Amino acid sequence: MLIVVGFLIVILSVFGGFALAGGHLGPLFQPTEVLMICGAAAGAFVASNNGKAMRATAQAFRRLRPTNRYNQEMYMELMSLLYTLLAKIRRDGMMGVEKDIDNPEQSALFAKFPNILGDALIMSFITDYVRLMVAGSLEAMELDELMLHEIEVFEHECHVPSGALTKVADGMPAFGIVAAVMGVVKALSTADAGPDEMGEMIAHALVGTFLGILIGYGFIAPLASRIDRQAEEALKVLQCIRVTLLASLNGYAPQIAVEFGRKALFSAERPSFDELEDHVRERRAV
Repeated sequence: MLIVVGFLIVILSVFGGFALAGGHLGPLFQPTEVLMICGAAAGAFVASNNGKAMRATAQAFRRLRPTNRYNQEMYMELMSLLYTLLAKIRRDGMMGVEKDIDNPEQSALFAKFPNILGDALIMSFITDYVRLMVAGSLEAMELDELMLHEIEVFEHECHVPSGALTKVADGMPAFGIVAAVMGVVKALSTADAGPDEMGEMIAHALVGTFLGILIGYGFIAPLASRIDRQAEEALKVLQCIRVTLLASLNGYAPQIAVEFGRKALFSAERPSFDELEDHVRERRAV
């Protein structure tokens, strides 16, 4: 929703301000200028990226969410799940959660947390590393290194789409200038045009510069930034899981291990100690 609201603000501010200043919107409608600018940008995007980067960018667009998925409620559910999982490990031993980890869709433990169960990223990260904890073949330091490597790779992959779009956004003003120059060349090559007609053609040409800047910094750059913010949210989730599991491996009780995870969250989404404790208590009663 915020994406749409932001774009509407951009459109209304720019075109509404122009109209209020006495300008006419008709001359701004230049489909050939848009074709030159957007076509050149699309060609540059294809030329500067490989197939993996283009697929990653397309997938990032499909994953754009209208709201913040990883909010405080989601984090409290995640930490309640981690507490429940670690408490079961502490009570029944590592082998006590083996069936839950191997088949989480059929697990009564995970069934209490449907939002987490439906998030493939979180479930993959938890099950992979709890499975390694059950195997007992890795020390805490080794498991930490492995998690850091996976998070680093995930971070790099997440920033590929935003980086590609940012480069396109930075090039849009230049493509706008190219379209404007082409329009000026067309105007100046019309030898028999009168002053009025010549002025109109140059005005149409200058629309290219305007459109290049507007599309680049008003639409494409915000989309790249939004994709980047969502990547940071996903990374924070993985970091929260990482520090919680490591705290448990280092011998801390589930209550303390979950507190490690809570402290790793951004302050805007971080629940208070009492809020998390009450939520965990409610989940245990279910």
